[in-house]
Amino acid sequence: MEKAIIGRENEIARLKKYIASDRSEFIAIYGRRRVGKTFLVKELLEGQFTFRMTGKENCRMADQLLNFSYAMADYFGEERVPKDWTEAFRMLSKAIERLKDGTKIIFIDELPWLDTHKSKFINALEYFWNNWAYYRSDIKLIICGSATSWMLNKIINARGGLHNRVTHKILVSPFTLYETEQYFNAGGFDYERTEIIDCYMAIGGVAYYLSLFENDKSVAENINALCFTKGGELCDEFDKLFKSLFKKADNYITVINALSTVGKGMTRSDIIEKTKLTNNGNLTTLLNELEQCEFIRSFVPYRKEKKDTLYQLVDQFSLFHFHFIKGQGIFTKDYWMKKIGTASYNAWSGYAFETVCLHHIDQIVEGLGISGTINRPCSWAYRPTKAVKENDDIDDKLKVGGQIDLLIDRSDKTITVCEMKYSDGEYEIDKAYDKHVQNRLHLFKDVEKTTKTLQVAYITPHGLYNNQYARKVKKQITAEHLFRQI
Repeated sequence: MEKAIIGRENEIARLKKYIASDRSEFIAIYGRRRVGKTFLVKELLEGQFTFRMTGKENCRMADQLLNFSYAMADYFGEERVPKDWTEAFRMLSKAIERLKDGTKIIFIDELPWLDTHKSKFINALEYFWNNWAYYRSDIKLIICGSATSWMLNKIINARGGLHNRVTHKILVSPFTLYETEQYFNAGGFDYERTEIIDCYMAIGGVAYYLSLFENDKSVAENINALCFTKGGELCDEFDKLFKSLFKKADNYITVINALSTVGKGMTRSDIIEKTKLTNNGNLTTLLNELEQCEFIRSFVPYRKEKKDTLYQLVDQFSLFHFHFIKGQGIFTKDYWMKKIGTASYNAWSGYAFETVCLHHIDQIVEGLGISGTINRPCSWAYRPTKAVKENDDIDDKLKVGGQIDLLIDRSDKTITVCEMKYSDGEYEIDKAYDKHVQNRLHLFKDVEKTTKTLQVAYITPHGLYNNQYARKVKKQITAEHLFRQI
């Protein structure tokens, strides 16, 4: 594929602004493995670096310092190997002081790998920034790393000498559907939006995963080759992904595994009961880091309190892994193509499409024409207690549970109830499902005693089949809306 920056308009604008500022900047760029952090910086600033180096995975301090000396030789002609990181950063500062006026861009990639055991790397970095770079106006220190827990704890949310020293943090997220379509178009693919949605449901918008696709194969053929063929490049990606992002990755995987079994999400208490993890600050940190990396989302259900917060797995590749890859052993030829249309595929695709919608709430809000209102997307669930079920004086409707996976509570006295439905063609609402939706609306009103107007919106790739039930629907969101640039 042609190497060009696809999308990333916001990130590019921010980086250019920080580079052009009249003060020294400490910019931390983070995000999940393979999302395109290094590519963004390198492609945008190639040829402008005053100094650039990359940490080496699982290497001793001596190897890292040797690597530093090579970078110093490339940029400044100095070939001496420093004895420690304090000397290394002093060498760098003195070399920069000999340069002419102008912006000095320092890019250290995979920074967490430099922090080896007993290296005192963080102390040296603190001193370099706090006692030298900070007092100048021309230093633009850009650091990057996939080890998100390290980046958050040691740099972005540091409590020591680097506390509040990062001037800007940039989270690089997976592509949206709009950016994914741009990427495929730039690579000479001729996928229709239906296929792109199928791709996004399985692997999300992770740039590296998309780069592995071959444009002479369909989405299904590419997924089969990458995930279900011996030696496929994504067959063992899940474990690599979590081990690269988090130290002690097992607990993170345990939580993700638990969340993959409950589509609507789990409370903190549910997670503790399911995983047997200890209810302490470490769990809080773990959940926060998973959310920072956009593997999960947390939200407070409709008219609930913070203690009722739900955590929901929304990372497409993780869901795909647990549904189809984990523990499956050897796959038969053309496994994925044969899987399409089966009961397990249909069950997965319904929820996977819902996660696609959750990643495109802004597009949905714009498509509904409600951007001018204050909107709070959330879910709602009602489970009658045993006492309610056994009380003959209570309306029978209240003895039946129900849930709404996505509703948008609006400031204009309206609640939009979203029905997210995946279908290869137009989705047909039949009499039974129309009745099911109406019953849920009545239950919601009875339980919540709301005076707001309830408006049903269907979100489908291809729209609704035109029948008497579809004609009652006032709002529809289709692929056309989901692929819009926001």
